[in-house]
Amino acid sequence: MLFPLVSALLVLVLVIKKISTRLHNRTQSRRHGCLPTPQEKHLDPVLGLDSLRKTVRAVREHRLLTYMQSRFLEMGYTFESRTLRNEVLHTADPKNLQAILATNAKDFSIGKRRVTAFQPLLGHGIFAADGKQWEKSRGLLRPSFTRDNIADLDIFERHVGQLLTWIPADGKTVNLQDLFFRMTIDSATDFLFGQTVGTLQTERSPVATQFSHDYHKAQDGVITRARLGSLIHLQPSFKREFQRAVAGSRAYVHRIVQEAVQAHNRPGEKKVQPPDCFLTQLVELTSNETEITDQLLNVLLAGRDTTAGLLSIQFHILARRPDVWAKVRENVSSLEGRQPSFRELRDLKYVSWVINETLRLYPIIPRNVRKAVNDTVLPTGGGPDGQSPIFVSKGMNVTFDVYTLHRRQDLYGPDAAEYKPERWENLRPGWMYLPFGGGPRKCIGQQFALTQVAYTTVRLAQRFERLESRDTRPYEEDLTITLSSRYGAQVGCFAA
Repeated sequence: MLFPLVSALLVLVLVIKKISTRLHNRTQSRRHGCLPTPQEKHLDPVLGLDSLRKTVRAVREHRLLTYMQSRFLEMGYTFESRTLRNEVLHTADPKNLQAILATNAKDFSIGKRRVTAFQPLLGHGIFAADGKQWEKSRGLLRPSFTRDNIADLDIFERHVGQLLTWIPADGKTVNLQDLFFRMTIDSATDFLFGQTVGTLQTERSPVATQFSHDYHKAQDGVITRARLGSLIHLQPSFKREFQRAVAGSRAYVHRIVQEAVQAHNRPGEKKVQPPDCFLTQLVELTSNETEITDQLLNVLLAGRDTTAGLLSIQFHILARRPDVWAKVRENVSSLEGRQPSFRELRDLKYVSWVINETLRLYPIIPRNVRKAVNDTVLPTGGGPDGQSPIFVSKGMNVTFDVYTLHRRQDLYGPDAAEYKPERWENLRPGWMYLPFGGGPRKCIGQQFALTQVAYTTVRLAQRFERLESRDTRPYEEDLTITLSSRYGAQVGCFAA
């Protein structure tokens, strides 16, 4: 008798709470002059399982980004949907993105799900933290991304030199994507740790090679955890493999950190790391080995994958566009074959346009999520014309789609889907171009990544007169933490 009564009371409390929340939201919405957003219609209006099935299928078929773009074209650039009883707001509007990332940034967090998924590998580093912990992380990392550090191109030259030894000059097919990922983990560990894992070297350290393998596996595991959430517990074998990869990754980095901290605490002793490397600078700011390990693993994530993904997609395109490659080589010819200085690199306008256009059509972080931590208002998306402000209640998930934003014809013109570097001659896009995010959480390594991509592009343009695509398949996305090409970049390169 008691159990049914308790159950009935529990249901009553939940119903009252639901009604109370709706009344509160309606009152706040009216007070701020907000109008409703379009609601996606579901065959299953309670759980939205029909929409979830379509999304899962799109992920499996490597077309999530184009699938989401089609939903925006059907519903408008801001709409709501339902997934497993959770209401989700989707937007690809520059005004809303500016509010989420900048003007109303205090009203949003990265969300518990991302923190939970990332923390085993990344600890309390910048990509797995919110609030004061995030502010502390950013304060630790920002000094290492000064112009002086980025303008030293020697580190890029070392690793591009290694890369070039692996690229046949006679047109033999090579997967540049594989080489780019190896080059960027080599250069990133060199910059961060003061010692490279050397995946492009002919003689490789077994320990460093194992770290590279573990780190790649741990990254994949982080994405799986983020996608499955609490359902991850249904895969015990995944959990064991993930834990081994995380333990191996963190142990390798922690050993390097421990050596650096011990050397720092013994003045006069020869240092293991060079004075200008990232780790040396962090040790000057803190001796907390776990904290340093966390930050290094976080920056490595960005330093490796964003740059490699961008280079891979860019050369996938350039191999199919000999007209663009010819213009890149013409732009680079002013250097007369020598290594560019930082200033000369920045002055190569067409190279910059090519990189910008690649990032426009294939942003390396194409989608992201925030969770509202306060009731807040976004400036547009409501009402019949989609121009009225909209109310976002505390606890609501908001996804913003940079891929769709960058391909909007009303923003970029009727040729928005075309790869056209020349559009950047006069384009000043503001908040309609967000390849590295915006606001306080904008990627602090943006200039480092762009400099490495530009430098690599220049050195390859100086070496190879012609590129040929060796893959007739159309581009398909490989979307993990970052975006890359599912089939790599199968290219034949012919020496100048």
